[in-house]
Amino acid sequence: MSLKLVSHYLCPYVQRAIIALSEKQVPFEKEYIDLGNKPEWFLKKSPLGKTPLLLADDAAIFESAVIVEYLEDTQQNPLHPGDPLARAQHRAWVEFGATILNDIAGLYSAKTQEVFDQQVEKIKQKFARLENELTAGPFFAGENFSVVDATFGPIFRYFDVFDQIEDFGFFADVPKLSAWRDALRKRPSVINAVAPEYEAQLRAFLQKRDSYISGKIH
Repeated sequence: MSLKLVSHYLCPYVQRAIIALSEKQVPFEKEYIDLGNKPEWFLKKSPLGKTPLLLADDAAIFESAVIVEYLEDTQQNPLHPGDPLARAQHRAWVEFGATILNDIAGLYSAKTQEVFDQQVEKIKQKFARLENELTAGPFFAGENFSVVDATFGPIFRYFDVFDQIEDFGFFADVPKLSAWRDALRKRPSVINAVAPEYEAQLRAFLQKRDSYISGKIH
């Protein structure tokens, strides 16, 4: 079976799927599309018109979480724990990550400093909650890289750019979270989930937002 992942260059959900494929050592093709000018064939395959889209031969699988679960069901090198309770807990933390992505979107879309500061506080509170869940590391559940790590690698990547703009204090009081972030930043699958020009593309995206943070980018 041949696998092709249809992607958009900035999407963290695409990155999660790429990381999972890479960690499982599954050969796959990548095809980037412009979401502002979606090709007709893509719209026929993707009911929601979103990336990522995994093409398994000619069958289409859409939604990142579903793609990752399909890979767990069909490929070697599992990224979920074997214990059903631990597996369910990992899936729950993946959903927790999705709420942080929503907060990040609110952060870079905030028009005023007041709304921006509110989003900063939301993220810091969630990071503090994660800090209490982390063990000795280096990854979310210790030595084994998991789907939770594949989820948070792309999340933390946003902050590599945010930190270049200004120190907003996201990681000031979360040493275990900071160490986890550093471990993910060095992981080859996480590094290679984006193109080398990712940071420049993200900065350009942020500058176009006409938001509070865009005014800080020089």
